[in-house]
Amino acid sequence: MKTKAVRLYGTRDLRLEEFELPEIKEDEILVKVISDSICMSTYKLVEQGKKHKRAPQNIDTNPVIIGHEFAGIIVKVGEKWKNQFKPGMKFAQQPALNYKGSLASPGYSYEYFGGACTYCIIPHEVMELGCLMPYEGDSFFEASLGEPMSCIIGGYHGNYHTNKINHDLAPGTKEGGNIIILGGCGPMGLGAVSYGIQFENKPKRIVVTEISDEKIERAREVIPEASAAEKGVELLYVNTAKMADPVKELMDITEGHGFDDVFVYIPNRQVVEMADKLLAFDGCMNFFAGPTDNQFRAEVNMYNVHYTSAHILGTTGGNNDDLIEANRLAAKGAIEPAVMVTHVGGIDCIAEATLNLPKIPGGKKLTYTQFNMPLTAIEDFEELGKTDPLFKKLDEACKRNRGLWNKEAEDILLDHFNVDLTV
Repeated sequence: MKTKAVRLYGTRDLRLEEFELPEIKEDEILVKVISDSICMSTYKLVEQGKKHKRAPQNIDTNPVIIGHEFAGIIVKVGEKWKNQFKPGMKFAQQPALNYKGSLASPGYSYEYFGGACTYCIIPHEVMELGCLMPYEGDSFFEASLGEPMSCIIGGYHGNYHTNKINHDLAPGTKEGGNIIILGGCGPMGLGAVSYGIQFENKPKRIVVTEISDEKIERAREVIPEASAAEKGVELLYVNTAKMADPVKELMDITEGHGFDDVFVYIPNRQVVEMADKLLAFDGCMNFFAGPTDNQFRAEVNMYNVHYTSAHILGTTGGNNDDLIEANRLAAKGAIEPAVMVTHVGGIDCIAEATLNLPKIPGGKKLTYTQFNMPLTAIEDFEELGKTDPLFKKLDEACKRNRGLWNKEAEDILLDHFNVDLTV
């Protein structure tokens, strides 16, 4: 079977190509990819090429398919898995494999397994690890966004708190505490807000910082403060660029207590050092943002680490339980992964969008791989709709959903391009 895929041959060398897939083995599964959202981690892979820890050293002769936030339909099942998976089933997948200590992962390491394609082959280790999951949700895009949401969920579960009575650790963010998400009006930050206001360890307050009024305004539109208040959480968006003394003014919000959980969502030295100063007693700082620079450093107050029980950790990726939780919460409407999405396009826009990801404003870039379509901002649908009936329909569907991408819009797009969802 032929597939069309975006493949990496080396540093900033991405090519959209059509080629023949081999026949699947008895322990493999062939799938049809419908949606694949673009991750900043893929941009880092493309920038580093062979230097990336997950990239094989022979990508110049054996290129890898990029993309790891993908979902679709199972087409053909090898004999080994026929009792567990059936053709026609929708699937979600967890790319953080960690198979026998290997760093190999879809979208980074495999010739025939990645999301930026029309069809791909899922190798045996994915099923052995339980990382291929039947998906019962209505929309494909929410299954694609389940992976980044699982990273966010893994971050919340990865935090911990201590006590002075014994050495037991309380997992997760502090119940009834103060959370701050630094640089939190980007796509992942908004996902973290959506999850945080309904997390079982419900905080008293979530403060989200940015240095752009425009980003804060969009954040307020998609996750209003009132919607958090309905769930019993005080939500505040603040522009630290307008503060004379950001640390003092942020601490004042907590009446001097400080923040029990500090999430750093941008890899910036000044932001990390501010995070260190904002920690409450027994505070936990989670450096969530992965830097491109492998020598990235910042200063922290080790006096506070010792005397105020401050702890610093980093989380990357999620596990199977995190993905299951993400898909479950999205299916019942408890979280809205759509708050992350600002642009939609087809397979032909993936290479250019990935290469220029930091330069493209907005949040998540969601792509559908079965057709060509320029990468288009949701906010541009209205203007395009004046001359293009497709964008008029998409604009109307999104406006009915607070300006967010949604299942109705996805269905309009798949129907317009005659995407066959049967096998």
